[in-house]
This record gives sequence, C-alpha cells and structure tokens, in this order.
Amino acid sequence: MPLEESPFRPAWWLPGPHAQTLWPHFFRRPPRVATTPERLELDDGDFIDLAHGPGPAGAPRVLLLHGLEGSLDSQYARGMMATLARYGLRSVFMHWRGCSGEPNRLARSYHSGATDDIARVAAHLRDTEPATPLAAIGWSLGGNALLKWLGETGAASPLTAAAAISAPFRLERAAARMGRGFSRLYQWRLVADLRASLEAKRRLRGLDLPRPPRGGFRAFDDAVTAPLHGFRDANDYYARASSRPWLDRIAVPTRILHARDDPFMDPGAIPQARELAPAVILELAHRGGHVGFVEGALPGRAGYYAERRIPAWLAGELSGKTPPARR
Repeated sequence: MPLEESPFRPAWWLPGPHAQTLWPHFFRRPPRVATTPERLELDDGDFIDLAHGPGPAGAPRVLLLHGLEGSLDSQYARGMMATLARYGLRSVFMHWRGCSGEPNRLARSYHSGATDDIARVAAHLRDTEPATPLAAIGWSLGGNALLKWLGETGAASPLTAAAAISAPFRLERAAARMGRGFSRLYQWRLVADLRASLEAKRRLRGLDLPRPPRGGFRAFDDAVTAPLHGFRDANDYYARASSRPWLDRIAVPTRILHARDDPFMDPGAIPQARELAPAVILELAHRGGHVGFVEGALPGRAGYYAERRIPAWLAGELSGKTPPARR
C-alpha cells in the first residue's frame, strides 16, 4: 500500500508538535561518532564537504542530506550515523554548499531543489566504489531535494533505496504555514541563520550578493534564493523546486516518514495515494512534529523512532543487493 499508518507513539511527556520538534534540539545529547572528512572539488570551482561515518569495509553506503542550515552538528545526524553502523551500513554525510562551517566560494548556494549537487556527490561515491550499493536519507529540505531527484532520474537512479523524513512536498504551502502562529518563531530563527550565512560569505569571499529585505521565507526567497539560482521569483522557485509533482516518477524503493501535525507545513501539503509511484511508501503518523518522532517512557530514556525505523528498513532493502547498472 502506498499509504501506511505509522505505529509511532509519541512520548507522553512531549504531547504536541512543538514539543516534539524542539525537545531534541535543546535536550538531546547525540552519540559520539568518529567521522573522516573529505572535500569534493566541483567543476564550477566550488566545493562540497563530506563526512564519512563508521561501518564495515565494503558495506553498503547511505548518503545523508540535512535540512535548512543544518550540518553534521544537527541533532539527528550522528544519531542516524550510529544506528546505520549498528546495522552494518556506512554513512556519508553531505554538507550543502556553505553549511560545513566555511562559506562556499560562489555566489550560488543551495536550495530545496538543488538536485545537481546530490547527483554530483552520488556520482563521486559510485566512482570510488562502483560495486557498493548506495542509498540515501534526507531530512526536511534534504528530503524534498532527494525526492525530487529520485523523480527526475526515475529508473536511471544510481540508488538502491531511499528515505525522506519530514519533507515539505509543496514549498509554497510550507512558506505560508511558517508565517502563522507559533511557527513564526521557527521562521524567524531559520531566516536569521540564512542572513548570517549570507553576510559571512559576503565578508569572506568579497562577493556582490543580494541584500534581503526584512520579512520571512517568501521575502528572502524572492530577493536571494530565486535570483542566485536561476528562478524568476519566489513563486517560480516554489513551483519548480517542490518534490510533490515528482513522486509518481520514483522508481527505486522509497519510504517517506511524515507527521500530520508537522508545524512546518499544513496537512494539505501531504500527497494523496494516487500521486505516489508504486515504489513509494508514505508512512503517516498522527503526531511527531517536524523531524521529531520522539518516543520513550521518560525524558532520560528518550528514543528516536526515525532512527529506529529507517535504518532497519534500509538494511532489508540493501541486503544482498547489487548497485544499479551504469547508464
């Protein structure tokens, strides 16, 4: 079935979407995971920083794609890496341009539909280990970009399986939702982070970059994201970068985990069963917040459902599989 009711049960002490969303950011202590850095130089003169996680030599690899202004320090990153290693899988964490602690070299950065960078990193990983199966997991913005790329590539995808957590699906609805109620606090923080990153790059690189007006996501995307990445305006960006129109073209096994109460978007953004390709399973939870999915009887014994569910599913999908043939 393309739509699946999730067995996730939220921690009783985190009853609402905002508690589920915020608790991991403020109170979680992710496990320590040793990583090996790699800088991938790009043909356009820019770079992407990767972090290779632990795991058995020759084991399948899982590319990890973080959310807006995230990094290896995001609360979910090392937890997922540690769990993947326990399942015998190796992780490769990809920082979007400018998110690894050093501003990228070009005026362009990253955005919700930046599938070109995913393709470049995936090709690099396949080139270095052509006989090793490759999967991917994306959170939020990273999940949207991953789903869009899977739809663009269809049966030609180099991935064996993929998963997306709390992907926005329709960017215009997400931008509108973030401008209402308590969600405006998330918008304020994320836009402030985007502005700070833009200013840091302006100072370090000496680039002539747009100066965003005051306002939320739409104002920032209209003034900065769209012109820097070849879109006419925010509306054009939202329409062309959203993943929902691509879901029926995905050809590799893909699991999407999403909560109906996600405060970063409204329920109308959630796709219908008829919009999903046969290879896609949309697991819907009634609650869970945005990239939350916190479970457990006590705060000191919190668990993270996504990190329990997704690696187990991926391990089953990758078991005994060989990479797709090169095209």
